[in-house]
Amino acid sequence: MENLFRLVDQDQGFFQRKWTLVNGPLIVGAGPSGLATAACLREQGVPSVVLERAECIASLWQKRAYDRLKLHLPKQFCQLPKVPFPEDFPEYPTKKQFIEYLESYAKRFDINPKFNECVQSARYDETSGFWRVKTVRGSNKAEFEYICRWLVVATGENAESVVPDIDGLADFGGEVIHASEYKSGEKFKGQNVLVVGCGNSGMEVSLDLANHNASPSMVVRSSVSFII
Repeated sequence: MENLFRLVDQDQGFFQRKWTLVNGPLIVGAGPSGLATAACLREQGVPSVVLERAECIASLWQKRAYDRLKLHLPKQFCQLPKVPFPEDFPEYPTKKQFIEYLESYAKRFDINPKFNECVQSARYDETSGFWRVKTVRGSNKAEFEYICRWLVVATGENAESVVPDIDGLADFGGEVIHASEYKSGEKFKGQNVLVVGCGNSGMEVSLDLANHNASPSMVVRSSVSFII
């Protein structure tokens, strides 16, 4: 508490802002990693607060994943701590099944993230030993601040879309989308579609386009080996 007083003394406008002191770790992100962290902490009797910028858990899976997506590894390697996948789930659960599993997981451990709250900055105050995490919440973008001793960043490696800078792309007259915006090849039926990249997403998007009677072509930066 003495350290908190030091923090307040350093910031003259501290009490003019809305803030709260977190009694435990602050977790940023309500995807699989954030949920697993909160669950393990709860199992040890440690309270936590989970912040999520979207209005749902696992927003990457719910909002930015194509319809045909399945787990790329067998389910036993993808289950979260303490809770295995249901026995009747296939070896490679579908997108819908994985979301159901995550929602059930959050309910089981009584994890209730603060939705529609986007972190703007996080700064560690060495004098007080506290993290100061500033957010904006809701449609009115109200500013808020969390004070905590421990900060867990669980935003995932694919939280932001990365689109390469390609010469002439701005002059292209057709539609350009990132894989996170792709849902189904149905809308591209009968069209020529260029897929850039041959990772998991590129391969599956190309297959989905072909299954919907589009004509996909793929551009790959380096050589690719196929096992038949």
